[in-house]
Amino acid sequence: MYTRIYFLRYPKETSDQPIIYQLVKQYDVEFNILKADIRPQRDGIMILELKGNKENVREALAYLKGLGVRAERLAAKIGRDERKCFQCGACTGICPVGALYVERPTMEVRFDPEKCTGCGLCVTGCPVRAMHVSFDQLPDEDVVTTV
Repeated sequence: MYTRIYFLRYPKETSDQPIIYQLVKQYDVEFNILKADIRPQRDGIMILELKGNKENVREALAYLKGLGVRAERLAAKIGRDERKCFQCGACTGICPVGALYVERPTMEVRFDPEKCTGCGLCVTGCPVRAMHVSFDQLPDEDVVTTV
């Protein structure tokens, strides 16, 4: 499955429209809202993870662009503060892709950044807040630009 994270900037004219609903219904794209600040009649922002067929994601992005929504591709980086982490393993149970796992026989929590999609579930699931997420802007091969 094709997965990308985008930083979306909504113009105030679209703040009352069911845009995310349309992504699912018209373009068969799954979504995970990582952060959002959208208010009626105001510009808004959203960090959104899109999953689906690559062509469907491209079409969904073109739809957003047509509405005046600016989409910038982000790369999520998950990190762990080793001083806070006490190896409880809570994060391993909620990681949907197995990027966090318990290594046997040492029973140490390990992190595989190659498997990580940056969903951030480990951040909210860590009882001591040892996990954190940051985002870097990337050039996007999916966002259609016109000259």
